[in-house]
Amino acid sequence: MFEVGFTEIVLILGIALLVLGPERLPKLAADLGRWAGRARAMARQLKTQLEQEVHYDPLRDPPKPAQTQSPSAQPPASPAQNAGPPDETDASKSA
Repeated sequence: MFEVGFTEIVLILGIALLVLGPERLPKLAADLGRWAGRARAMARQLKTQLEQEVHYDPLRDPPKPAQTQSPSAQPPASPAQNAGPPDETDASKSA
């Protein structure tokens, strides 16, 4: 369909060198490399997710329930929080 050989790549680089100049060409090449790396990473991640979805069997692998904190993982309540409203008998004794 559309093939780019070695001579075409050299020609494109030569034209880019003439148009951009030697100062901006290395920065452009680095930016293009970063974009290509990100695109590859995104494609790899998408491929992995699609493969996981294709091989997922809901009957064989049921969804895992959300993890909840156990009561022991919560900090202990202070005595003031555990105490209910003051009894009327306690108030009448101190008066």
